Amino acid sequence: MDIHEGELGNIGSVKSWKFTHGGKEIVVKEAIEEMDDEKKLIKKKVIEGDLLEYYKSFYVTIQVEIKDESNLVTWIIEFEKKNVNVPDPHTYMELCLSVTKDIALTISISDT
Repeated sequence: MDIHEGELGNIGSVKSWKFTHGGKEIVVKEAIEEMDDEKKLIKKKVIEGDLLEYYKSFYVTIQVEIKDESNLVTWIIEFEKKNVNVPDPHTYMELCLSVTKDIALTISISDT
């Protein structure tokens, strides 16, 4: 991950990162558009990279709800396709689920 503008985790900060998806390396540059500490919410906009080859716009919102000893993570992907032949980003939701599971595993291991 590379930080291009601002301070990591602040509104307006811009970072880029790479990941492998469907056997292909994907590069994404994103900006934080919204943060709400009370709601534990962050919204990011993809501003450059491979996703914009297929989508006119691509936003990811992550919200965490803490209830007793449980945490619920909600991922929302908002997108506009460049044309009707572009598939819905279902596989990216699978990636979000995988990231959430990895974070949960890391947290549970560090708690032991």
